[in-house]
Order: sequence, then structure tokens, then C-alpha cells
Amino acid sequence: MGNGTIILRLDRMMAERKISLNELAERVGISNVNLSKIKNNRVSAIRFSTLAAICEVLDCSVGDILEFQKGEEAQI
Repeated sequence: MGNGTIILRLDRMMAERKISLNELAERVGISNVNLSKIKNNRVSAIRFSTLAAICEVLDCSVGDILEFQKGEEAQI
């Protein structure tokens, strides 16, 4: 199995949508601490329901905030 990784690009989408961490956390229904961990790639998993809520609030698709990087390219 390869050693690629999934990178969360939530910070980029939040900047494009001009939404703060506090506002997004409130509208998604998760804590600021947990959203901050997602935003800063400090999680190893994310619930589909959380991902769906984030996409709904930001009016984006999953591919707008998730990115796959192959093993040699993987840099956070």
C-alpha cells in the first residue's frame, strides 16, 4: 500500500468564503477546538456528517477541502 496522505484545505476555503473559525464552528455545530484541529490538519479522521455540514455551510464540494498527495509529494 502506498504512503500517500489526505490533506485538509479548510483554511483556504474559509479564507475564500470570508468566514471565521468561530462562525463556522457555530454553524456546523462543533467546538472551536475540534474545528481548529481539522483546519490545521491535526486529525486522522473526520466524520462524514461533519464533512457534509462544513460543505453545506461553505457551499463547496468535498474536493474543495480535501486533497490527496502521493507519498513523495506529501507535505503539510
